[in-house]
Amino acid sequence: MWKILLEEFLGDLKQQKTRAFLTIFAMVWGTISIVLLLAFGQGLKTQISEGLLNAGERIFMVYGGETSLDFEGLKKGRRIRLREDDLDLILRAIPEFEMGSPSYGRNGSHLKVGVNQTTTYMEAVYPVFSELRRMFPAAGGRFINQRDLEEKRRVLFLGDGIAKRLFEDTPPVGQTVMLDGLPFRVVGVMESKFQDSSNNGPDEDRVIIPASTFQTIYGNQFVQHLIVRPRDVNNAGVAKAELYRVLGARYKFDRDDERALSLWDFIEDEKITSQIGLGIQIFLGLVGGFTLLVAGVGVANIMYVVVRERTREIGIKLAVGARRRHIVSQFMFEAILIAVGGGLIGLGFASLIVWGVDAIPNDDPAMQYILNPKLSVPIASLCVGILMIIGLVAGLLPARRAAQLDPVESLRYE
Repeated sequence: MWKILLEEFLGDLKQQKTRAFLTIFAMVWGTISIVLLLAFGQGLKTQISEGLLNAGERIFMVYGGETSLDFEGLKKGRRIRLREDDLDLILRAIPEFEMGSPSYGRNGSHLKVGVNQTTTYMEAVYPVFSELRRMFPAAGGRFINQRDLEEKRRVLFLGDGIAKRLFEDTPPVGQTVMLDGLPFRVVGVMESKFQDSSNNGPDEDRVIIPASTFQTIYGNQFVQHLIVRPRDVNNAGVAKAELYRVLGARYKFDRDDERALSLWDFIEDEKITSQIGLGIQIFLGLVGGFTLLVAGVGVANIMYVVVRERTREIGIKLAVGARRRHIVSQFMFEAILIAVGGGLIGLGFASLIVWGVDAIPNDDPAMQYILNPKLSVPIASLCVGILMIIGLVAGLLPARRAAQLDPVESLRYE
């Protein structure tokens, strides 16, 4: 039966080449539209998320603040400044946190290599900072380690941007950099990453040294901020509340005083970013879906025309004993084949466009949001499913109309 249906479909295509071309082209164009919109939407969502996560993955950045509530006879307006040993307290007293690092900061640190020199933001941290902030070393180097910390070594880790300015084409690892007049050995350079959120500038322009080395040289009493990561993002709210409770007990402020600490919640930001990205995807998907729906309406109209043109043929088939379900199958088969065939062609073209655009090298951060489409299996599956539905709907009504024709009246049709 399927062989007969296919032969009839191919024969009809040969007789009505222009009509068949326009119908299939409508499905191809509609499919390309929805696939490209969804792929660019997915790419935009991914890039927005990556831009945030590359500044900090599932972390809280905790800064000192100023009390806004009276507490146990102490007046509001007291300044809270955090110390390195506050991190030890947090990790001991709050099991919801799994790791953390202090961050000492110094703006305007001077770096010099030969005749090349620059100023930048220097940050002094623990080794786990690399994972918390996604500052991973490029091949051939490393991040600062525990031994560097324990021995207070003069070693540093460079962002890829500042490494390029200082060393140009010379491999930086193992070289000596004068940092604020003191010699430091470069142990690693950051692997290049996309970042659209930062504190005190992008990581590519940052220099990292061990926290113990910074303390020995500069003697800062207070940290710039603390970075802590909850074990489970689902318990982030509990971890945050415990943070205010534990530090509130140490620094004598109300646990409900949110201004006593300034907290950058990357977990909540990630949720908001994900929701924004999903909203963009839904909007673009609806636009593409309406385009495909218009193509589906075109297929239905064409099928109605086909029914009218083949009325005598249908009458002859019914007169010689063809059952109505055979007539329905014929037109349903044609509609589905047009929809799915045109859709698969469109999917192929769209995939080539996505692959080509995604392969374009681009260092412009703004263009990375656009030139980063992602064609996923769920998107492709969704498109195929939509095409199947459109084919069924577009063919159902014309097919039923054809099957309900009276054989006698069909044979008289001119």
